[in-house]
Amino acid sequence: MKLLLSLIILFSHTVYAKDTDILLLKTYDSSQDVTGWLMSEKLDGVRAIWDGEILKSRRGIPFDAPKWFLEALPPFSLDGELWTQRGDFENIVSIVRQQKADQRWQGIGYHVFELPHQQGGLLNRLAVLQNYLKHRPSRFIHVIPQSIVQSTDHLNAQLEKITANGGEGLVVRKPNVPYLTGRSNQSLKVKQYQDAECTVIAYKKGKGKYVGKTGSLHCQLPSGLKFYVGSGLSDQQRQSPPKIGSLITFKYYGLTNKKIPRFPVFLRVRQP
Repeated sequence: MKLLLSLIILFSHTVYAKDTDILLLKTYDSSQDVTGWLMSEKLDGVRAIWDGEILKSRRGIPFDAPKWFLEALPPFSLDGELWTQRGDFENIVSIVRQQKADQRWQGIGYHVFELPHQQGGLLNRLAVLQNYLKHRPSRFIHVIPQSIVQSTDHLNAQLEKITANGGEGLVVRKPNVPYLTGRSNQSLKVKQYQDAECTVIAYKKGKGKYVGKTGSLHCQLPSGLKFYVGSGLSDQQRQSPPKIGSLITFKYYGLTNKKIPRFPVFLRVRQP
């Protein structure tokens, strides 16, 4: 009976959320004027949602975070990135996806960009956490800094600065909009390239120095379009490639005349 009750409690806490239940970003169109919007760095970490009791992935799967980490989190909802530093995504994943948390969590920061369900514009919502941290400071809970976009030139200059230092890009958000879930034209990602997701459906054998390894991933977009992604794979990933059926994120630079992503480059396996 006790075992059955434990399973029921565990299942009730493991809610597999839909992407429409959380804030998502659309891609910035350079024709759109975002002067006066709030701008922040887009961190290349692992998305984490704190509901006041459980720290979960974007799909609702709980992280096995250390007790001391969870005890420092506030009794209200947060949304942000588990992050260490730029260009450290694979290491971050290896830390936070462990079934049993280890001491490497000491290097993880929780960088918050949203407080779901709070009132007012973005700065008002973030101020709730800032005020909380004044009285209960934490070395690993951070509010991601926001600055105002002065002009399109200002936005482009900041994007160039971030990417030149190994950053992924920027996020721009309309400041006075209340908390929203799903995608909207009021929350945008700004990058020097485009990115998308596709499903791995097969492998193409490698040639030359990649003989005996994976040369490229045969992928399929939701539209049904099929193409290959070979660039960006490490030697280890070519030896042990993403599983068939897994979703990967890739970047590309526009489309060919046949609407195929131009120069696709593997970035990462999408985490559940």
